[in-house]
Amino acid sequence: MHFNMTTPRLSVISPAHDEEENVLPLVEEIHAALKDLQGGFEVIVIDDGSNDETGHRLVEAASSRPWLRVIAMTQTPTGRGNGQSAAFHAGVENARGELIALMDADLQNDPADLPGMVALLDSEGADFVQGDRSENRRDNIVRKASSFVGRFFRRMILADTIRDTGCSLRVMKAEIGRALPLEFKGMHRFIPVTARQLGFTVIETTVNHRPRIAGEAKYGVWNRAIPGLIDCFAVRWMRSRRRPTTWRSLTDESKPTNH
Repeated sequence: MHFNMTTPRLSVISPAHDEEENVLPLVEEIHAALKDLQGGFEVIVIDDGSNDETGHRLVEAASSRPWLRVIAMTQTPTGRGNGQSAAFHAGVENARGELIALMDADLQNDPADLPGMVALLDSEGADFVQGDRSENRRDNIVRKASSFVGRFFRRMILADTIRDTGCSLRVMKAEIGRALPLEFKGMHRFIPVTARQLGFTVIETTVNHRPRIAGEAKYGVWNRAIPGLIDCFAVRWMRSRRRPTTWRSLTDESKPTNH
């Protein structure tokens, strides 16, 4: 297949921190899912401060895969990464696609869902398709409970009706990705509601969810629930302070430029 590396139809962005056992199966599964996508695709994996062989394995893989790009976050804290929001931001800034897909690198998101999400976005005329794992959730009872509590507070504080905003698997128009304030820690949890606040059409679709079989989970109850609650108020404050930035020219843009 010919890969359009200038403006592919879809850029798939996936942050990875200490995922050396998962990144190669990840890129192969994405390739298998998207090899026939009209318009082509690219994959951008962000090595976010890994302490293992994640970056090395990705660079080796990219040497024989023209559709794979590898980015390494810099200025990361010792032994840690800058977090998903920052990594997604770096990926979006480097993406060339008309559409952007976000997903985790731990193989719990299923790349096989991506073609259907792109097709749904097109058929519904939507701007954003959010994955919903609710029917297929493969987490333990503690993580399910923390997600339920988080959803309750997001609905109460932000009027966020997205069923599974914690699902990283989503497809959106590139302009949405570039409008998101992902340079702020924790903003990846609020991507769908922020897109709606910006005036974009967000729809949801059921997606697969798989158990983690390698590597370790990066988030638990306490480092998700409490920060997530605090961030809800921060996002509400941002919403109240946001102002329109649309504009129109009052001069003739076709005038020749003087040199």
